[in-house]
Amino acid sequence: MTCNRRTVLAAALVAAFTLNTSAFAAKPLVIGFSQVGAESEWRTANTVSIKDAAKKEGITLKFADAQQKQENQVKAIRSFIAQRVDVIAFSPVVESGWDTVLREAKAAKIPVILTDRAVNVSDPSLYVTFIGSDFVEEGRRAARWLVERAKKTPDTVLNIVELQGTVGSAPALDRKKGFEEIIAGNPKLKVIRSQTGDFTRAKGKEVMEAFLKAEGKKINVLYAHNDDMAIGAIQAIEEAGLKPGKDIIVISIDGVKGAFEAMIAGKLNVTVECSPLLGPQLMQIARDVVANKPVPKRFTTQEGVFPAEVAAKEFPNRKY
Repeated sequence: MTCNRRTVLAAALVAAFTLNTSAFAAKPLVIGFSQVGAESEWRTANTVSIKDAAKKEGITLKFADAQQKQENQVKAIRSFIAQRVDVIAFSPVVESGWDTVLREAKAAKIPVILTDRAVNVSDPSLYVTFIGSDFVEEGRRAARWLVERAKKTPDTVLNIVELQGTVGSAPALDRKKGFEEIIAGNPKLKVIRSQTGDFTRAKGKEVMEAFLKAEGKKINVLYAHNDDMAIGAIQAIEEAGLKPGKDIIVISIDGVKGAFEAMIAGKLNVTVECSPLLGPQLMQIARDVVANKPVPKRFTTQEGVFPAEVAAKEFPNRKY
């Protein structure tokens, strides 16, 4: 009888241990994610991708919208540290000013993953990896398309106005750098105005209006760091009595549906793709990091260039 009781007790302890172990194993991964904001179609699609992927993977996502303010992101990251999340991920508003808060995350032994935008820090070990696009290459691709287009009118100087993204942000800095790298030394391509449009449609329209008032018909090309600013600028061009896509060549970056609609309408000439669909990749990398699996320092997304000629055919395939 005593032996049986011992056997039953031992079995009960094993069962209890197994249940507790299973409960521990089933504990969902918790990710704290700080998003830049909702300034564009691209950003909205990026947020949806991350939220949907977390839900599908059974991952608990603590989401914070920074409303394009770095101080809001710093507060969110500190909140994630206080909540002891498993992983912190964020898309930084600007490149610099992150050392202090990222040191705090490192001291708390919480790994940090950068998405879409990079940071400039003194110690690269403050973040585990970066997932996103090569913004410099995007700028180069935009410029290469223009160089080829300029060959059709070899005797004409093309005056370019540039709508930059948010001041100090990685895509604004890098898309400008890549574009300038390709057109440098080309006497037929000249940037005559360059100003931030803050990646928003409204600001893109406002700045383009100012460009048109200052330069008028001298403007031959608009290079916008994202589609939303380009779409806003297109409205300004039309209101000035000019034809976007014809009187002024329009080049932009992102590849959102709105850009394809503008190309189909003949108002935008080319968009360089920058995929926002980073959610599934982020969730997998977060799992790998928590499992102490080695991951590359950078994951670069594969993207293309879409001129107006292919817009109608490609449009049904767009997911954002």
